[in-house]
Amino acid sequence: MNNSKVDRILQAGIGLLLLLFVGLLYSSIHERVVNVGDSAPGFSIKASNGKEVSPSNVGGKLLVLNFWATWCQPCVDELPSLDQLARRFQDRGLVVLGISVDKDDAAYRKFLSRYQVGFLTARDPEQKINYDYGTAQFPETYIINSSGKVVDKIVGPANWTDDKMIEHVQSLL
Repeated sequence: MNNSKVDRILQAGIGLLLLLFVGLLYSSIHERVVNVGDSAPGFSIKASNGKEVSPSNVGGKLLVLNFWATWCQPCVDELPSLDQLARRFQDRGLVVLGISVDKDDAAYRKFLSRYQVGFLTARDPEQKINYDYGTAQFPETYIINSSGKVVDKIVGPANWTDDKMIEHVQSLL
């Protein structure tokens, strides 16, 4: 092979590698953000009760998907009202799933025991699920209907026992 042909092959290879690099860089920077009206990304995770959970198998009419962490004070402050909401509407088809992003399993379990969390929880230490939703701050909550559509998104803590919130949830059931 002559030098010019080798040079062209090397240039083409470098060009392909550069395109691949730019594509990977773009995909890592381009974060997906799920908003109201979007289809909720699917996932499957093992809950603290040992069962595998996904949006399609929670068995409810409405899923309140809450991303939280034990080290997040607003998450801790929000917990009692979220727990009350779950208890209030569990017989009407509401399922609350709290996905913790805690890396420390012992801290997560200690927290659940200490606060007697009554709703379904799971731990996603690799933060794959919240990444798929575009969630980077906590708490953040998605309300998903039985068709898999996001019908509400709440960034930050909420008072789930507020009269307007209760009415809103009831209207979605």
